[in-house]
Amino acid sequence: MKQRYSLVLVTGLAAVLATGALAEKIHVGCTASADCGTAMIAVDKGIFEKHGLDVEMTRIGLNSNIPPALLSGSLEIGGPTSSVFLQAVDGGLDLVAIAGASRMHEATNNGTLAIVREGVVIEKAQDFVGKKVGVPGFGAYIHILFNRYLMENGVDPADVNMVETTFPSMPDVLRNGAVDAVLTGGPTVQRILSAGYGHEGPRFIAELGGSAPIIFYASTRDWAEKNPEAVKKFRAAIEEAAALAATDSDAVVASVAKFTEQAPDLVRATAPSKYDATLTAEDLGWWLDLMKAQGLLQGNVDPATAIAP
Repeated sequence: MKQRYSLVLVTGLAAVLATGALAEKIHVGCTASADCGTAMIAVDKGIFEKHGLDVEMTRIGLNSNIPPALLSGSLEIGGPTSSVFLQAVDGGLDLVAIAGASRMHEATNNGTLAIVREGVVIEKAQDFVGKKVGVPGFGAYIHILFNRYLMENGVDPADVNMVETTFPSMPDVLRNGAVDAVLTGGPTVQRILSAGYGHEGPRFIAELGGSAPIIFYASTRDWAEKNPEAVKKFRAAIEEAAALAATDSDAVVASVAKFTEQAPDLVRATAPSKYDATLTAEDLGWWLDLMKAQGLLQGNVDPATAIAP
């Protein structure tokens, strides 16, 4: 099966909604990070095809664009961060999680950090005050945990000038001096450091710790209810890909490098993601508690109904 990768930036709702009738033709959208590595591997290794699914992966610029892409029908399945998903559901979008993707763990917690522009000094939370910081999507995983890091260290997030910055553009915005620092992880870290555009700053997630889901696969509730067999097959394929990723690091590197358009050596030098196809209401509850503490949710999202059967 010929695999096709396209780069799109979804900026709003499309005019025409997808019918959801074709259960075996699935467009999966993720940002240029390793967190959706199981879907990338399942495409490249023919695992989706083995399970009777025709999957095309699409690269999305900002994680916060994934929920509207799902609602518009541009995507059948997307990989939103836990926080983006919960904010979308809280805002009235009828989305459901269908499978786990990646989780926080020691290696990736340590590998997600602030990369600071040369000539700028940021060594602790207080040093971010008044600085311009690029984050890969407002409301996304990194943004929410950065806010928590600031607050736990006595800094008001409002005192930091945060701007949305896609992973692929981070090296350029640092090089051009458009921001003082970016918050990033995965292959983007090595890409920036190897080019000499910045240096390592605070490892804010490592200071917080945690093992909650970073990204999981989601769809609209309507699509999941109309395509239960496709959901079942997708879950089985993701579980198989996660098992392969745990034993074959070369497969992970090759697929992530291909999708993110990063050099394999840069991907290989990055802390490996922890892939887990499972997802529980307790996982979502961890994020709900964190986000409520920051005043980011207006209603009461029920984690039990936010996961498709």
